[in-house]
Amino acid sequence: MLLGLRSAIYPVSDISKGKEWYKAILGIPPYFEEPVYVGFRVGGFELGLIPDGQPGTSGPQALWGVADAHAEFQRLLSLGAKELDPVTDVGGGILVAAVEDPFGNRLGIIENPHFKVSGVR
Repeated sequence: MLLGLRSAIYPVSDISKGKEWYKAILGIPPYFEEPVYVGFRVGGFELGLIPDGQPGTSGPQALWGVADAHAEFQRLLSLGAKELDPVTDVGGGILVAAVEDPFGNRLGIIENPHFKVSGVR
């Protein structure tokens, strides 16, 4: 049984640059940092970086919650991301979008007024 998002792992070609980019977009430093893995705690979940593997936009498509999809989408673009999917209303007040990070990975965001933090465990 799946209990909800726990981690999303993104391969990067340069772990130091990846750490700095994700630190900038998240606004927090990593809680775990080794040459083979960097981990960030994000709202009860984990965003991890690994220095090997094949970056790409067609793999798993984790969606990371944001308060304002339009503002966050623009901020990601200003930090060097490239647009993949513009902010789209998918119904029920839910907005989704996706960018390609500087390392070639898909990074999806979601503004979901129905998400309840109390449900995170």
